[in-house]
Amino acid sequence: MNRYLQHYIGGEWVDSTGTETKQVINPATEQPVSEVALGSAADVDRAVAAAKAAFPVFSQSTKEERLALLGRIQAEYAKRIPDIAKAISEEMGCPISMASTAQSGSGMGHIGSTINALTNFEFIEPTGDNKVLYEAAGIVALITPWNWPMNQIVAKVAPAIAAGNAVILKPSEQTPGSAHIFAEILDAAGVPAGVFNLVQGDGPGVGTALAQHPDIDMISFTGSTRAGVQVAKNAADTVKRVHQELGGKSPFIVLPGAPLDKALPGGAGGILLNSGQSCVAPTRFLVHKDQYDEAIDHLAAIFGGKTVDDPAKEGDHIGPVVNKGQFDKIQDLIAKGIEEGAKVAVGGVGRPAGKDQGYYVQPTVLRDVTNDMTVAREEIFGPVLVVIPYDDVDQAVEIANDTPYGLGAYIVGDPAAAGPVARKIRAGSVFVNAGGLDFNSPFGGYKQSGNGREFGKFGLEEFMEKKALIGAFSV
Repeated sequence: MNRYLQHYIGGEWVDSTGTETKQVINPATEQPVSEVALGSAADVDRAVAAAKAAFPVFSQSTKEERLALLGRIQAEYAKRIPDIAKAISEEMGCPISMASTAQSGSGMGHIGSTINALTNFEFIEPTGDNKVLYEAAGIVALITPWNWPMNQIVAKVAPAIAAGNAVILKPSEQTPGSAHIFAEILDAAGVPAGVFNLVQGDGPGVGTALAQHPDIDMISFTGSTRAGVQVAKNAADTVKRVHQELGGKSPFIVLPGAPLDKALPGGAGGILLNSGQSCVAPTRFLVHKDQYDEAIDHLAAIFGGKTVDDPAKEGDHIGPVVNKGQFDKIQDLIAKGIEEGAKVAVGGVGRPAGKDQGYYVQPTVLRDVTNDMTVAREEIFGPVLVVIPYDDVDQAVEIANDTPYGLGAYIVGDPAAAGPVARKIRAGSVFVNAGGLDFNSPFGGYKQSGNGREFGKFGLEEFMEKKALIGAFSV
């Protein structure tokens, strides 16, 4: 069993002052795979002190020095991709083929996009006769989730460091291994002591202490809306900046007359990817009533034909969901959908055939869903799709926007018709006849999906303050 019982603080691996540990359960075997220290408020204090000591010098480093540092991080990261992939696969159940590519590769993508953004970034902007200076926000706390561990860690750490901040990372206690390896990467790359600090632990022990700490200037959080609300409340007394990327219930609008054999597979793949454990997954399909039954047949074939298997095996299958709590939540929501009137087109409650062990969920399509049902309102976070019929495009837009979330939305069909629809959707990212995320475009949400933006130059700016320089001077 892997043991991650130390934190990385001030450029050194140090023992935790916390006395508790947590076992991480491999969701495929239901056996312990890792043990992680649950840090304490005292550990947070040590990390903050290290960051404060490092910030005055690092915040004044040059763009060229930070670019060189990011280049070294990029080189070291590439060496550790197999280790990162193995840790992600074992701890959260992602099939090793995907963990070795999309999961671990996302980290490389964010380092690259940050290097590009920093290369082209102008830290001084004229405003008539005066200027605006972009400078580091200060001491920044980063709290990241388990579902895309490296994606969210690197999407925050890379631009935060590129902007000149000193950072403290609290990864999910469900996926400590990849975060530990990432700290080893930064150490090997020669990140100055105190510029990057890792404190392992849970929300009550470490997350709350970070949010409440008076010497932390900004907190960037990715996770559930419920947890994000609590982070904001904890941060309010110190008036620190709070950046949040939270939950989603993204609509997938199939425009009338769209060829279903071309329109549906990409969206279905988007929800099956990572066993449905993606905040921006297209979990609500909206299909015109004239094509509804045909669409259900297509989707049932896609979901019913998707293999669910051991994440240690190479292949195009999906693995289990992350843990028992998530498995039970998904089962309860499927049952609730049936109770409220939805019908199962494929899948349903219970494990897939032949899977008596592990937190495996049947790929499930629920039909005859209305947008007021629980399964259409709540984020399920599993390989479960709800399909809602609509009468006309105006109604489709109304249903799409009738959600507390606004992270992503998808539109497929005639490009000339899709453009006007996209402008009416209240979401941070609208994918029109397109695939995955663009690491150079802003990512973030409307409404209860959060505030602020990540990726590329937008993520870089997020970790900066803007200082007005007014009068006669030279910089």
